Amino acid sequence: MDFLEDLEMYNKAMFNAYEFITDKQNVDDLIVNLELHEIDTYPLPFDPLVETGKNPAIIDMVIAHFVELEEYEKCAELVKVKTKCQNSKTPTE
Repeated sequence: MDFLEDLEMYNKAMFNAYEFITDKQNVDDLIVNLELHEIDTYPLPFDPLVETGKNPAIIDMVIAHFVELEEYEKCAELVKVKTKCQNSKTPTE
């Protein structure tokens, strides 16, 4: 892979993560799309079979990516999801 291919793959991974985190895509959708379009790769910065990507570190990484691209609407959506996730966690004692 060359630099531009790597960059394209990274951009796809961040967009795919945004889709998962904001519930525009789920594992079932992913499986159907992979089968229908015969796609062999679907880059993500996390394993969708293990987690939803809704943890602060992943969300912050995706937000930083979209800030760089000046896609602030996506950033706002991601911040809402992050806030909702943090507020729904119960403190452990």
